[in-house]
Amino acid sequence: MGTPEFAVPALKVLLKEKLDIVHVYTQPPKKSNRGLKKNNLKVHHPSSLKNEGELDFFKKINPDLVIVVAYGQIIPENFLNLSKKGFINIHASLLPYWRGAAPIQRAIMNGDKFTGISIMKIEKGLDSGPVMLSEKLEINNHLNYGLLSDQLSILGSKLIIKAIDLIDKDKAKFEEQDHTKATHAKKITREDEEINWNNNADKIVQQINALNPTPGACFKFENERIKIWKAEVTDQKGKIGTTINDNLLIACKDFAIQVLEIQRPGKKIQKAKEFLLGYKIPKASQLI
Repeated sequence: MGTPEFAVPALKVLLKEKLDIVHVYTQPPKKSNRGLKKNNLKVHHPSSLKNEGELDFFKKINPDLVIVVAYGQIIPENFLNLSKKGFINIHASLLPYWRGAAPIQRAIMNGDKFTGISIMKIEKGLDSGPVMLSEKLEINNHLNYGLLSDQLSILGSKLIIKAIDLIDKDKAKFEEQDHTKATHAKKITREDEEINWNNNADKIVQQINALNPTPGACFKFENERIKIWKAEVTDQKGKIGTTINDNLLIACKDFAIQVLEIQRPGKKIQKAKEFLLGYKIPKASQLI
């Protein structure tokens, strides 16, 4: 069970290992499932699992083990005992930290130095089941959401093969999470996209990185919602929320950020120098 690009490496490695994939569940497709059709996989994409028809359909599949990767739907409790060896989830954080929908983005926004992959058993609670395997990954300052997601998805695909082997040999050991240390990675909202110039420069760069390649961090200037895709912290200072020069050096609470990549509504992403050739944000402009 999986939907976004994050799930692709795991599916590829399962195919490479020639495991018997009896069915693939995804969210209703926005594009054609060419890759799934190419591999002659049986695909099911229900809009919801919360009905008797879907329960009966799943019973007929009768899987030995279910692998879940960023599926995007809550799996009803009455499904969980229908797989002989349970439901195993590839979660993109070091549980119990960052349970929920946006663990990668929240880790970057929070300025975490490390994240990782947890292979866990799905139970009734949200990402609260016992953990079987985990592996840590460093978050370098240059990593954005897209790049870190790619690294974690590859790591997850490696760990899931190890997990399946242990389960198959009845050697899997699960450890309960410390629920007192749990943090929640709530879904990214439009409010999360808005840059608050009263934050420190490093916090704003973390926000920009966490929202690249989607949905993007933004500010308002002359009634336009402009997105910043890449920026770096400088040692310059100025009046908070204003441009220090004509080259998109913007003052934050402590220091200024230098914008490197930017985008106007309906336009392509541009390097800052290219952007300024056709659109001016003069020195001392107040940004919202």
